[in-house]
Amino acid sequence: MKMHLNLATRDLDASVAFYSTLLGATPAKVLPDYALFITEQPGLELALDLDTDAQAGRGQHFGIVVESAEAVDAQIARLQAAGHAVDIEREETCCYATQTKVWASDPEGRRWETYVVHEDTENRDNEDTTCCRTEAAVAAGETCCA
Repeated sequence: MKMHLNLATRDLDASVAFYSTLLGATPAKVLPDYALFITEQPGLELALDLDTDAQAGRGQHFGIVVESAEAVDAQIARLQAAGHAVDIEREETCCYATQTKVWASDPEGRRWETYVVHEDTENRDNEDTTCCRTEAAVAAGETCCA
């Protein structure tokens, strides 16, 4: 079984570059107005459609669950080597679990996290954490994973 996502983008080339890095894969298909990634890890078909009016949804984010903190570190290295800005959280409590993760945003501003869960917790998040949130969300008083 695979998940299929179709995302609109105003800049197909930049989105292909971002998702190539994020997924550690090259697209199976690239046309002037469309690209398709097919990956086994994670099990995903990701279609990118060129749309000059594309806008990322508010209050949402996407994630890739990995098996280890070393896999998160590998993702950090790939994203940074490609010049993407990242937010790194290590051993933070977020969404009722202690996690290590890296955040990056695609060209439309969609937030993606790559993370490993170390253990479940009784707390939703650390009182001083900004997990799952952009700086704008923090300033607006949004809570983790809301």
